Amino acid sequence: MSYGLSILRRAGALALVSCSVALAQGGPVNNAGAGNAGNSSGADGQSIEVTGHYNNAVGSSDAASQGVISAALLKSRPAQRPGEVLEFVPGLIVTQHSGDGKANQYFLRGFNLDHGTDFATSVAGVPVNLPTHAHGQGYTDLNFMIPELVQRIEYRKGPYFASNGDFSAAGSADIVYRTRLDAPFAQLTLGSFGHRRAVFGGSATTQGGVDVLAALEVAVSDGPWTVPERLRKASGVVSVAGGDRSQGWSARLMAYQARWTATDQIPLRLVDAGVYAGKPFGRFDSFDDSDGGITARSSASIEWHRIDGDQATRVSAFVMHYGLTLYSDFTYALDRPAQGDQFAQRDTRRVLGLAASQAWGHMLGALPARSEVGATLRNDDIRVGLFESAQRVLSQTTRDDCARVGLVGVYGQTAIELAPTLRAVLGVRADHVDNAVTSLARAANTGQSRATLLSPKLTLVAGPFAKTEFFFNAGRGMHSNDARGSTSTVDPKSGEAIERAAPLVSSRGFEVGARSEALTGLQTSLALWTLKVDSELVFAGDAGATEASLASRRRGVEWNNRWTPMPSLLLDADLAWTHARFVNGERIPNAVDKVASVAATVRDFGPWSASLQWRYLGASALVEDNSVRAKASLTSNARITRRLTPHAELTLDVFNVFDRKVNDIQYFYASQLPTEASPVLDRHVHPAEPRSARLTLRLDL
Repeated sequence: MSYGLSILRRAGALALVSCSVALAQGGPVNNAGAGNAGNSSGADGQSIEVTGHYNNAVGSSDAASQGVISAALLKSRPAQRPGEVLEFVPGLIVTQHSGDGKANQYFLRGFNLDHGTDFATSVAGVPVNLPTHAHGQGYTDLNFMIPELVQRIEYRKGPYFASNGDFSAAGSADIVYRTRLDAPFAQLTLGSFGHRRAVFGGSATTQGGVDVLAALEVAVSDGPWTVPERLRKASGVVSVAGGDRSQGWSARLMAYQARWTATDQIPLRLVDAGVYAGKPFGRFDSFDDSDGGITARSSASIEWHRIDGDQATRVSAFVMHYGLTLYSDFTYALDRPAQGDQFAQRDTRRVLGLAASQAWGHMLGALPARSEVGATLRNDDIRVGLFESAQRVLSQTTRDDCARVGLVGVYGQTAIELAPTLRAVLGVRADHVDNAVTSLARAANTGQSRATLLSPKLTLVAGPFAKTEFFFNAGRGMHSNDARGSTSTVDPKSGEAIERAAPLVSSRGFEVGARSEALTGLQTSLALWTLKVDSELVFAGDAGATEASLASRRRGVEWNNRWTPMPSLLLDADLAWTHARFVNGERIPNAVDKVASVAATVRDFGPWSASLQWRYLGASALVEDNSVRAKASLTSNARITRRLTPHAELTLDVFNVFDRKVNDIQYFYASQLPTEASPVLDRHVHPAEPRSARLTLRLDL
């Protein structure tokens, strides 16, 4: 924690330095700001043109389900938590079930992605997913992200892209940070349930042409919970960048730390009863006021690129230090009636990563072509453990391991123009994982494992015909399994023999789609997809052992629409339907059937802007035979912004506008209350927050 705090202090100091440089040197601060059209520079130094909320025009992508979200859209709608910026990816829903300092829960294409297992995410070029994590494989905690710094989100779905490796079977998103701002700014937010947030940022260009940016965020919140959440978090970013689109570089330092008290999911039988141990018990109550956690994340990254004619070279590297201690209790008195079932998970790691790619144009016979080759390397040195605890005091060790996870990926692809209206992309990727685990609690679980997987890719794009193009995508993807699961032979609790998990699990997907702008002002896309995941063993961090899972098949339809009937009005409608089953025909628990998001945004209506979003998370089976189902949830969020002066604006956000009593997450499993004589199978829910409001004042300095 001291490591992250030290870097955070430096980030704050450099934020002040950068503002001083801007004032002292009079350097230009000329990058496009959030919500402004014009040319802007990304973290890779490449100039892009931002026109409105999306950059998903015909001819801009290799799949109907691929796209780019601009900062203008992020600014037009409210997000209750940083991770909810991913909800701007069509068909993706983000919830929370255990405190705002913990990674979110993600739902996409019939996956309950838990905390990120099959959706690869990066921020400012640094991967977020963490393999062999104490709480869940591919753990994706986006709470360190500062939304005001996001320039764009580049998203892809399905395993069709050769440059995407681990955790990308369902899709991926690269969140690109700015390297310059319009002007230094200060932003203060006050809201319901003790929410307080302040953000400061500024940038300047030195006389030598180097862009310097720094930003600092601090936030506190109690939430609606009977036991206050007491969230305390701070994030800092410092970046420098030089050069231009042809040749340039950037370097960035990010740091984050947070602590919180969590209200975990509670049994529905108790909520329905409304009383426990003679006292009232409601939706926002909890059993254990010591659940929660402490986390910190610090990273340093560099990037260099050169574009010379039809050749492009990119190289990047990062180093990261991460820590988490998480306390949870989901079963209450099922296993340990005397002290309760709270358990602690600890994760400390150092991560090193490298990536490089080379692209060039050439002729393939008489056909124009462009090829790209690339490689990624990553090494995680991890100390990870699972412990029994009570009131955050450890009582017994379940697992305590040192693990090293090495991931290497190489890929190559060639795009060929077969005809003026037909192009193909052929690609292949090879991924290799090398695991080494030393079990400090049970020597039988010490071991090594390794695996290699080859993943071919194919894309065909036809068009445009009358401003309409058609896509066919196919490919193999994969995610890695927890290294501990791939070496363990003995259950850490019972001592019984268990089966090792495969180090890599493959998936195969297909997609046909279309994108059209045939109607003026309307951009629409339709995708029909299917994804098969091989039989696998998944390591369950909460249990410290592996759990068997059958092979699965998912298929679905996605229909996304962007309509601008007039320059000041944008209407969005994203609809997704999924059919998810195990190969034996049984349901996949928590595989959501339907997802929808409909929004209306009014922009620059005089000094006013406003948006209203309708968000629907459909029902799902909670058990394989579909005898118990999770209920659908429907919520609405609104934002109204008033520009007070050219340099000041006031924004009101209202979440859950109609104050609906819905749940963010629902599970079905056995738990036992201290007053019960035996376990009870029941729904366990974590409620969505009631209606709340936040008022934000932003000043451009």
